[in-house]
Amino acid sequence: MRTIRSQAGRAPMLLWGILLVSASLSFSNARAAGPLETPRRPVVDEYHGVPVADDYRWLEEASAPEVRAWSDAQNAHARAELDSLPARAAILARLIEVHSGGSPRYSQVAYRAGVYFALKEDPALQQPLLVAFRSLDLSAEAVIVDPNQLDPSFSTTIDFFEPSLDARLVAVSLSEGGSESGAVSVFETATGTRLPDLVPRVNGGTAGGSVAWDADGRGFLRTRYPEPGERAAEDLGFYEQAYHHALGTEAAEDRPVLGTGFPRIAEIFFETSRDGRFVLAQVLNGDGGEVAFWLREGDGSGAAGIPGAQDGFRPVSRFEDGFVLGHLGAEYLFLLERSSSPNGRIVRVPLANPDLAVAETIVPEGGTAIEDFQGTASLLYVAYVDGGPSRVQVFDLSGRPLGCLALPDLVAVGGLVPTEGDGILLRVASYTRPPAWLAFAPAEGGEPATSSAARPAPGTAEPAVASGAAAPAAEFSGRFTDTGLSRRTPVDFSAIDVRREFAVSKDGTRVPLTILLPRGLALDGSAPAYLTGYGGFGVSLAPSFNEERIVWLEQGGVYAIANLRGGGEYGESWHRAGNLTSKQNVFDDFIACAEHLISSGYTSSRRLAIEGGSNGGLLMGAALTQRPELFRAVVSSAGIYDMLRNELTPNGSFNVTEYGTVADPAQFAALHAYSPYHRVEDGRAYPAVLFMTGANDPRVDPYHSRKMTARLQAATSSGLPVLLRTSASTGHGFGTPLAEEHAQSADLFAFLLRQLGVEYREAAGKR
Repeated sequence: MRTIRSQAGRAPMLLWGILLVSASLSFSNARAAGPLETPRRPVVDEYHGVPVADDYRWLEEASAPEVRAWSDAQNAHARAELDSLPARAAILARLIEVHSGGSPRYSQVAYRAGVYFALKEDPALQQPLLVAFRSLDLSAEAVIVDPNQLDPSFSTTIDFFEPSLDARLVAVSLSEGGSESGAVSVFETATGTRLPDLVPRVNGGTAGGSVAWDADGRGFLRTRYPEPGERAAEDLGFYEQAYHHALGTEAAEDRPVLGTGFPRIAEIFFETSRDGRFVLAQVLNGDGGEVAFWLREGDGSGAAGIPGAQDGFRPVSRFEDGFVLGHLGAEYLFLLERSSSPNGRIVRVPLANPDLAVAETIVPEGGTAIEDFQGTASLLYVAYVDGGPSRVQVFDLSGRPLGCLALPDLVAVGGLVPTEGDGILLRVASYTRPPAWLAFAPAEGGEPATSSAARPAPGTAEPAVASGAAAPAAEFSGRFTDTGLSRRTPVDFSAIDVRREFAVSKDGTRVPLTILLPRGLALDGSAPAYLTGYGGFGVSLAPSFNEERIVWLEQGGVYAIANLRGGGEYGESWHRAGNLTSKQNVFDDFIACAEHLISSGYTSSRRLAIEGGSNGGLLMGAALTQRPELFRAVVSSAGIYDMLRNELTPNGSFNVTEYGTVADPAQFAALHAYSPYHRVEDGRAYPAVLFMTGANDPRVDPYHSRKMTARLQAATSSGLPVLLRTSASTGHGFGTPLAEEHAQSADLFAFLLRQLGVEYREAAGKR
């Protein structure tokens, strides 16, 4: 459930299609003229002596005929309202235009034995492809897997892929209908030929999935979800473990290797050293940020006699040790620790003796937070985040600082793909230019340059009216080369300003707020504004590029992104200040950002719209129920609204380490206090709301959206629409065909512009 709406790319969190079917039973006469009436059937639960009523519990049963009929009627009601919006067709045409005019987008880049692998999102195709190439100019790009050819319905997508160490083979997880229930197939890199191996239940929407190839390429470790009925009902059917698959054998013959005694909400991810000698298993305790590490060398015989070892895997760290990220080097295991050092410190542990007792801190905690790092032959590239924007500092493997990469302010650095020697491939993103994939090669000697002025990397200059994190004075010498992976687009953001401001939250905390607006816009409160946020699971909303935003900005709109507590923008302390019993801080921060936009003249309450998905959908529910007068319109996708019953759903149990549990009195009190479904008040005037969900969502049960819609429709006195659209063929957003994404975005923008009183106009000078 940590996944959020992408701020760069195809916006996977929000883009659901709509299924139009005829409603039956008592809901068959639904019209757009007024809200639907939903029967109340009260159920009362008691938590720690507190009775809590639930009028719409019956809507949780998705398979019940009356629930299907109710959902169909809601879809018909929403479709009638949305199809009546006069600007929708023009907005849809503009969205297709801004997406189709650019070059392909590349993501999830990997490098093995001289071969690059990546997912390629072609603007002309519905689903991303898996491609391989030996040169970063893409002169000899080859398609390995094309889901568009595998499935003419375009409902099959690639969850993840993992190349073998010699780049000869690649394991690919494929799932259908947005379910994220992925089975792994194996393909030859050179020909795209599919091998007979088919390994089911490797990936899922709760704990994800992972593969680690053996050094000889004859098999791989893989995650495994249980078969239906394999585990007791109280386990909710989810218990991820690690098995080994030998190529050419049936998946039923795979043997378990890791997972005995793990928490039911364990999530397992693998990394293999470049020489194949070591495998690192990162084991998450649900979604709250607790991680344990296990290490195996060779065939695992060296772990014999090690207490707690499992099939050659020996425990290196426990959940309570606070290590959250690890990478394998040639001689050392490098670990990032955030418990005693909320901004992070990096330690190294000898692979010859992987004992934390001999761990050595090589990068101490600093004033800004370490977000990510990667090692090369003799260097560590460390990415720091400061409120959202990031920078990269370089160290040698003993921790000696060598300088900072010359990057502009207000950008985000991601990817960090080690290549040959000390070279690295990195993705640099900004708000107004498409992401650039840059290859960096250190200068001979690897010492800081004499110049102290950071220069922009190719293609990343940001026409900003703000500053990001201050870079260290020393610049690490080297050469950037733009690659063919960089995105090109005809969409022009040159007339858009980017401002970095701070709102002051209820308790005095300064909350970063990035604001995009047309240059010269009058700050008289008349502009329509679109505010989004997330605030959870330690996820940072970093600078990003999304062509869709131009559709809003062309209408004279303001687009704002809030960096709320609960995220990772200022390290683990920022995350902890917005999770468990401190979750209300997230909502206070978001409300403060909305008030800042109004008090600064960017907009007014009658022209302010808010949008979020998943955990951001919870944020929307909390904001609209706590301060309904502050917003005119809300779009909330795949949100969690009943915080008291969420943990009873399969993925909701993974969220307990982030949100808390009703079994704990203090956590129950916090959950009950902000749970959006329970904060709705009869007779109160609520803003216009568009709820969106997917029937196959494995991360957030669609019943949250059904119950919240029914409750708001019955309660609101504003007369403004409360709409629900449920796609019967998609899930949390992953794998949604591109045409469905365009259609959903057209509905979103048309709904918001109509509610804010904006008459859509064609963009001046557009193609």
